Amino acid sequence: MSPAPDERDRIRAAMDRILKGTAQHSNGALTIVALAQEADVPRNALTQRHLDLKNDFYAQVRARGQTPDSEIRLRRQIVKLKELRTRDATELAQLRTDVEHLVRVVNQLTAHNRQLLHSLSRPTPPPIRTLPTQPHPGRSH
Repeated sequence: MSPAPDERDRIRAAMDRILKGTAQHSNGALTIVALAQEADVPRNALTQRHLDLKNDFYAQVRARGQTPDSEIRLRRQIVKLKELRTRDATELAQLRTDVEHLVRVVNQLTAHNRQLLHSLSRPTPPPIRTLPTQPHPGRSH
């Protein structure tokens, strides 16, 4: 499917409307998705066929001192990912400490188990039996 002959013109007009804050067919966000919607073109028209217009759009947004919405979202996501990474590092450090403690406990239990097995493998003296007592001569019952 080939692009419509006026596709570039529609994209430029949509860029102007979004940048002026007068979007008619989109939410006016400073994103390629909104620009494609505003120009009534598929998103890939901007990401594959008209990269120059996409780059120009973002350049105009930055030139006005604004940050594209996609960049704002990515910056927020970076902050969240850094927080997650910090929490993961803390958890990993705790898990490493826990592993060291568990290894010590396993070693102690293994040594104790060896001692018990060794003591069980020794022959045990026969149990002491209490013999019945004999009545003493001269005592009456």
